[in-house]
Parts: sequence; structure tokens; C-alpha cells
Amino acid sequence: MISQFFVLSQRGDNIVFRDYRGEVAKGSAEIFFRKVKFWKEDGQEEAPPVFNVDGVNYFHVKVVGLLFVATTRVNVSPSLVLELLQRIARVIKDYLGVLSEDSLRKNFVLVYELLDEVIDFGYVQTTSTEVLKSYVFNEPIVVDAARLQPLGPAAIFMQGTKRMPGTAVTKSVVANEPGGRKREEIFVDIIEKISVTFSSSGYILTSEIDGTIQMKSYLSGNPEIRLALNEDLSIGRGGGTIYDYRSSSGSGAVILDDCNFHESVRLDSFDMDRTLSLVPPDGEFPVMNYRMTQEFKPPFRINCLIEESGQLKAEVIIKVRAEFPSNITANTIAVQMPLPKYTTRASFELEPGAVGQRTDFKEANKKLEWGLKKIVGGSEHTLRAKLTFSQESHANLTKEAGPVSMTFTIPMYNVSRLQVKYLQIAKKSSSYNPYRWVRYVTQANSYVARI
Repeated sequence: MISQFFVLSQRGDNIVFRDYRGEVAKGSAEIFFRKVKFWKEDGQEEAPPVFNVDGVNYFHVKVVGLLFVATTRVNVSPSLVLELLQRIARVIKDYLGVLSEDSLRKNFVLVYELLDEVIDFGYVQTTSTEVLKSYVFNEPIVVDAARLQPLGPAAIFMQGTKRMPGTAVTKSVVANEPGGRKREEIFVDIIEKISVTFSSSGYILTSEIDGTIQMKSYLSGNPEIRLALNEDLSIGRGGGTIYDYRSSSGSGAVILDDCNFHESVRLDSFDMDRTLSLVPPDGEFPVMNYRMTQEFKPPFRINCLIEESGQLKAEVIIKVRAEFPSNITANTIAVQMPLPKYTTRASFELEPGAVGQRTDFKEANKKLEWGLKKIVGGSEHTLRAKLTFSQESHANLTKEAGPVSMTFTIPMYNVSRLQVKYLQIAKKSSSYNPYRWVRYVTQANSYVARI
């Protein structure tokens, strides 16, 4: 049960506000924004997703720079409310096509109508785009998507303002194309978030993939879809170790630890030929979520060295090598490394001819930052940083610095080797041939190298 729902811009402007129960003061949006803006407790950069101020519980998620917030005075499940906020963001994006401050302001009547159907007197009614189409009939005012940075399906679940280039689906599920015609097409995105921890000597300590197959359908009449995955796909290990590839599936098989499917998916023939059958509902939805801990080749190798170079001085060398094919390009790469707390200055040296790279020393939290616009497969990049200290180090520098962490996005690449072999759509007529888009994206969830 929630009392209020509101959406704030990065500047703190209140774009959408709905008070369902009148139990929380009207100035809660301003209180929330001030608390988030000046959050410095325990050295944290951002406020936690749930906190309490004067007896009011605040829940928030950040989606493409917008803060989706709910308040309540009662004791409710935090995970339930955070999931609700994410689903509201997804429903609004389904209806508006583009989720942005501009699209919300231009479609505030439609957004308020959606909110009144999703929540009634603080209680959730439905978050299904398909069900809402029976009650909400307003068409959105289309915002020009060309002026906006692309937003991918996985970005709905991401904190911060990270985006996924190359996976944009910026059309409303209810609006028609100019001229009243609706373009028949379907999008399938295989999105994998990988977690890898390297030891100081470069060995892989832990590796894991959290993946999802996202679908967004613009097919009229909701025809049946057949989605075929790898024939050598196995679910569960049957007691084998991560190094045991001598299974009945053969060497190099795709082995998932576990998976779950959307309620619309039928698994009649899944055990025989790894084919999923479904009638896709309107809007964006996850066809399948999966998890994999089988050892895989990480897309990047990180080497880091830090050593004293004189009195009150030290040098850091970070090397990043792309271990994927040269026809693949990673983008929006960011490397971070905490430095000793007595570091006062850092000067940087990039390799000759470096383009699209930036460096920074965040003095407030003693952190080195290195950003690269893109990295082509097979290439290697090096950063040298000369550090100046305010006092002599009496401990091992490697214990006071690091670890190195990395974030990135790699379009049209996935490390699990899970593939959509074909996407079959039930034909209405011999001339019915809708567009099919199948895309792959790999992102860093937790990519860490110890030093």
C-alpha cells in the first residue's frame, strides 16, 4: 500500500504527482529531493533505494535520469514497491514509446490516466500493458526519438543514467504510424549482464551471467510465435562441476544453471527441440530469464600495477585488453580505481594517438576514473597515472588501493553462446511477412580485478 507516487527530473522538478491516500505531507517531493541530493552519509555517492525521513518511507528507482518515487507510512515490502516502480516505468514507456522528461510533460493526461488504473487508493490493480489497453484509450503525443539517446529494454532495470546503444525500441504499442498504418515487426533482445572477479595474478575467481530474452511485439492480431534456441542447450548441471564438459550434450554445450519463463510461454516441445511457443502480450516483457556459472571467456582482461616511484610518489599502470573478435566494438567503457586516502594529486598519461578517452581524479572520494568511448576487439589500451601523497606510506600500497572495476556495453555479442536460431510467426496469409529483429547485448554487472 503506497500513499504517493511522483516522478522528478534530475533538477528536482516535479513532473508527475499523484496522492492516493492523503497520509503524507504535500511537500514530500521536495524533502525527498533534498535528502537525495545531499546524501553523504558513510561516504556514499547516492542515496539508497529505500530510506525513512520523519516516519515516511521513501522508495525510488532512477530510470534514464528520472526519479520514480513512492512514499508510505506503513510497513510494506521494499522489494514489492521497487518492483512496482520499475513496472510503472515500463508501462509508461510502452504507451509513450520514449521515456523522457519531454514525453512525460507532453502526455501528462495519458500518464495520469494510466496511474489511476494501475493504483487505486494506494493498492496495486494491474501493471499489464495488455490489460490496461482495455481501459485506457487515449493515444500518446509522439516525441521525436531522433533527438534522444537510445534507450534499451534492460535500461528499465538499471540504476543511474546508463543507456544501451543499439537496442532502441522507441515506438508506442498503441500509437499507429502516420497514415493510420501499423508496421508489423517484432524485437527480440538477448541481454546478458556478466559478473567476473579476477585475482591479482589474473586468474578468474568467480564468473556468472544473468541473462534475459526480452521481447516487444508490434504484430497485429497477436499471432503465435515460435522461438528456437540452441539444440545443445542444457538446464542444470546434474551434479557436474564447472569444468565437467563431458555431458550428454557434448563438448562446448550451453549449460544454464537455472531459468524461468513468462506465463505466456508454452513448453510443450522445449524438452525435445528447445523451442518456445507463445502468443506475445502487448508491451515489453521477458520471455525467459536465466543464470549461468559455467566458465566462460571474459570479454576484457585487466592488468593493474601500483608501486612507489619516490618519496611521497607512486605510479599506477592499468592495461585493458579486449578479448573478443575485431569485428565487434564495445562502447561506453568506464574504469574506476580507489586510491590511497592520502592521495592529493594525480596526473595522467595516455598512449600516443589516444582518441575518445578521458581521465579524472575525484579528490572527494580519492578515486581514479578512466573513460573510453569505444574499444575494438583485439586492441589494448594503457593508462599511466602518477600519484602524489600527503604522507609517506608505511603499508603495502596494494592493500590501500583498488580494486579496479569496469563497466561497458558490447552490442551484438554475448558470452554464453545462447542464440535464437529462428523466429517463426504464424502466417495469416501468404503475403504476411513481418520484420524480425534479433539483437544481442553484453553488459558489465560487477567486473572487478584485484591488485
